[in-house]
This record gives sequence, C-alpha cells and structure tokens, in this order.
Amino acid sequence: MASKLIAPSILAADFGNLQRDVEMVNSSEADWFHIDIMDGVFVPNISFGMPVLKAIAEHASKTIDVHLMIVDPDRYIKTFADLGSNNLTVHFEACTHLHRTVQAIKNEGMKAGVALNPHTNINGLEDIITDLDLVCLMSVNPGFGGQSFIENTYQKIEALKELIDKKNAATLIEIDGGVNDRNAKKLVDAGADVLVAGSFVFKSEDQAATISNLKSIVNT
Repeated sequence: MASKLIAPSILAADFGNLQRDVEMVNSSEADWFHIDIMDGVFVPNISFGMPVLKAIAEHASKTIDVHLMIVDPDRYIKTFADLGSNNLTVHFEACTHLHRTVQAIKNEGMKAGVALNPHTNINGLEDIITDLDLVCLMSVNPGFGGQSFIENTYQKIEALKELIDKKNAATLIEIDGGVNDRNAKKLVDAGADVLVAGSFVFKSEDQAATISNLKSIVNT
C-alpha cells in the first residue's frame, strides 16, 4: 500500500519568515509543499504570486504542488512550469476546455490536477479521470485558510475513489481544507491519498512534530 502524503499549505506560513518555514517543511516528514495561488476574482482573496513562488521554489527540496484558484489558468501554465511547479492543479469550475488545459499542463512536464469546489459533483470528471494525476477535493469553500471542515467530504471521497477504480485510473485524491489530527485517519480510510494541512500545522507549537504526528496517523 502506497504511503499517504502530507502537504503543508504555505498559505498558512509566516510570510515574514517564509524561508524559515520552507526549511522547516524541507527537514520535516512532509512530502509536498502545497501552494495556493489566488487572484481575488475566482475566490474572494488574493494570495501570493509568481515572485513569492519563485522564492519558495529556490529553497524547497520537495515536490511543489501548486493549486491555482484563478480564472483563465491557461494563460499561466508555462509560467508556473518555469517557476518550478511539479504539480499544477486547476479548478474544474474555471476551465471551459478542461481536457485541453490538462494536456497543456502535461506538455510542460508537470503532473496535472483538477480541483472541485464543495458544491461540484464528481460526475463531471468521468470522461477525464484517466488523464488526471490528481483530484483535489475542497473540504472548505476556497479562498481563506482556517475554515471548518465540510462533513459531506467523506462521501465525496468514497464516490471519487469508486470512479477511479471503475476507470482503472491511477489518480491521487487530495483533500484541502480543515484537515487535522481528528479527521485525518477517517479521510484516508475513505480513500484520500494526500492531505493538505495549513493552519493546523503552522499554528501549532511544534510544527515538525505536528507533521510527524499526522504522517503516523495516516500511515498506521
């Protein structure tokens, strides 16, 4: 059984000490850096853009998992590849021609992900699931960190897992929002492969220990 992955969300890091927090993730048991790019249009918030991602990528020694919460993501696919992104996830709701977008991501040498907002049904992925490396299920409404977890997520994971198995796809299921030590085990038991944890990690007293604890919870 493949190891379950932990991806600390840099959106919750201390931006005044960003290099320190990146180094913490590097030396911890975390697997990926999860980086949210928001444009203030697709979601009601603006996060960091290209220069900050470039700075993170220069120090990061692990997979850089970029989640675009922006309109018209196609305009920036090559840019994000050039900045060092390993995975690029776009929102289902933001892409008119999703298949074309996914192929464009892969053509730049990145793994392709699609994110679904809490209200979006997984059925829309049926015709493209075998092309996806990753599906990111939003377990909070996107835009802000620190929100509480939406309980319907467990059933959504199970339905998505069923679709992946039915299509014989190798797609990973990533959960983003409200992840903590109380729901982590239940999420992986439902079928999740990657857990994004932001506030829970970065607001804890001992961040590396929190990551280590999460990692052991999901892999026992």
